[in-house]
Amino acid sequence: MTETPQRPLRVLAAMSGGVDSAVAAARAAEAGHDVTGVHLALSANPQSFRTGARGCCTIEDSRDARRAADVIGIPFYVWDLADRFREDVVEDFVAEYEAGRTPNPCLRCNEKIKFAALLDKALALGFDAVCTGHYAKVIVREDGVRELHRASDMAKDQSYVLGVLDDKQLAHAMFPLGDTVTTKEEIRAEAERRGLAVAKKPDSHDICFIADGDTQGFLAQRLGKAEGDIVDESGAKLGTHEGAYGFTIGQRKGLRLGTPAPDGKPRYVLDISPVTNTVTVGPATALDVTGLTAIKPRWCGTAPTGPGTYTAQLRAHGGETEVTAEPADGELRVSFTEPVRGVAPGQAIVLYDGTRVVGSATIATTTRATAAAV
Repeated sequence: MTETPQRPLRVLAAMSGGVDSAVAAARAAEAGHDVTGVHLALSANPQSFRTGARGCCTIEDSRDARRAADVIGIPFYVWDLADRFREDVVEDFVAEYEAGRTPNPCLRCNEKIKFAALLDKALALGFDAVCTGHYAKVIVREDGVRELHRASDMAKDQSYVLGVLDDKQLAHAMFPLGDTVTTKEEIRAEAERRGLAVAKKPDSHDICFIADGDTQGFLAQRLGKAEGDIVDESGAKLGTHEGAYGFTIGQRKGLRLGTPAPDGKPRYVLDISPVTNTVTVGPATALDVTGLTAIKPRWCGTAPTGPGTYTAQLRAHGGETEVTAEPADGELRVSFTEPVRGVAPGQAIVLYDGTRVVGSATIATTTRATAAAV
């Protein structure tokens, strides 16, 4: 197997203005590819400056990307995809929370923006591939089939947020950092050796379009405050909230309950009902999930035809758990070998066969060990 194409390609490097995408573009150019840098303007009203390590897509970020492209010696452009981003990522994010689900906007951005809108435009302009700074690997088998694998360094692996890529998108994806078994400080040192001013720039964290990190405040501004009840499993009222959309399954902090639990142990969010605007809380043991049904499966290659044993990842920074999974009637049905906690509708489940990404789907319902399906 090999990851590096044998012939030079016309490559469009998505440059966010951060260190990872800059080093990825530099490596692609150094490998002999014909690289053009592009910064995606995803905000209709970009701020002049970042807030520390939060946010992205600012004027400062576009300038940092341009300076990096100049140092690398590649052409550079800014493409305005703000309308598409607002519709496919931001509005989807708000709608999912309003429906009581917990979305992952990074997956949606990779699916709809970087490897759909951007890739479509790149191919129309004659480019062969889109290059990003993600830590993941595209491996080409001897029969020519391309596979998506975890990065060589599991500590930096980002294959989870790429699990939405189908085989067509994978055929035009390039991740030059995927084989890097180094610390982030070594990536920064490489950037400094290359003369890239972003070498010491802080990484972007949290949700890129919520620069201050206040997701609940962002949703309240979009959806308005709607007072409702916080209840226990019996339906007894324990407190109130200002919008069920401000909670997620498994949440412990921020419940502001005046009455302690009878056993003195912490309570967690067990269920969110947007219809009644009710949040149900209870003990951690009530979060144990033994299975789930997921919708909208996307396969990184040929879809499985029957049940199989895989490992699954349920969060971008979560660990792996063993599962049995089977596609059926356009859905994915999953059983866990051992119960897991904090699984929320709206999250993505990504299946792996060893280090290979099999595919992903969006969690629709869960089966609890001690309660009915939620």
